[in-house]
Amino acid sequence: MKDLKIAIIGCGNLGLSIVNGLLDTAGFKAQYLSVTKRHPESLFHLDPMGVTVTSDNVSASKDADLIVLGVKPYNVPHILKEISPVLSPDKQTIISLATGVTLEDMYKHLPAEMAVFRAMPNIAADIQESITCICGKNGDASVEASIKELFNSIGISIVIEEHLMEAATVLGACGIAYVLRFMRAMTQGGIQIGFDANTANTIVNQTVKGAAELIIKKGIHPEAAIDKVTTPKGCTIVGLNEMEHHGFSAAMVKGVLASYEKIEK
Repeated sequence: MKDLKIAIIGCGNLGLSIVNGLLDTAGFKAQYLSVTKRHPESLFHLDPMGVTVTSDNVSASKDADLIVLGVKPYNVPHILKEISPVLSPDKQTIISLATGVTLEDMYKHLPAEMAVFRAMPNIAADIQESITCICGKNGDASVEASIKELFNSIGISIVIEEHLMEAATVLGACGIAYVLRFMRAMTQGGIQIGFDANTANTIVNQTVKGAAELIIKKGIHPEAAIDKVTTPKGCTIVGLNEMEHHGFSAAMVKGVLASYEKIEK
């Protein structure tokens, strides 16, 4: 990826997270990066770093190897029509971050032989801790590797089949909101049993972070970790059983399914 030219069309918050991730990647050259926005003033701070900032989508796309579309779903067809006259299908790759815009939708405005991908990061891209799910068509192994390297700059990436992209949006993107809501509730419980809000929040934040790192680094199932802290007749199992009695796991599953049904419509 170090020698690839990258254009981010419609560089909003997510696009800016990708920019920051790329600039933090060893060996990446800022002068190989172009970003666009209809009103690019908020991106001018990137100029001194060597990044090309412009409102011209065509000029940014013309020489780019990887073209990332960070625009809203309803703007994707318009952008593709705008830049398609300057695209070289055998040399360039399109990557869309738009939810619900399928590969088939994009091919309506692109040559059939062009490499086209979809990618779904989440807001943790802002701290380079995103999980990005990727799918695509017509990209060879080197193209796919470059795209993974691009999104690994903001966390980790995995390749999935396209029919799972909406599910990936729910689990990976909406999922952060589910976890945050759980954390808020846990903090409220902490306040009720005696902590001030700041202390409760600090304990909960590190506890959730520790739980995630434990699963990741140990490579164990959550239930295996739960077994390590649920002693017979202990306070942990009493709390867990009370939560399950009130439908904790069922509510979580129903929430995931409800979000999926909404995004599918």
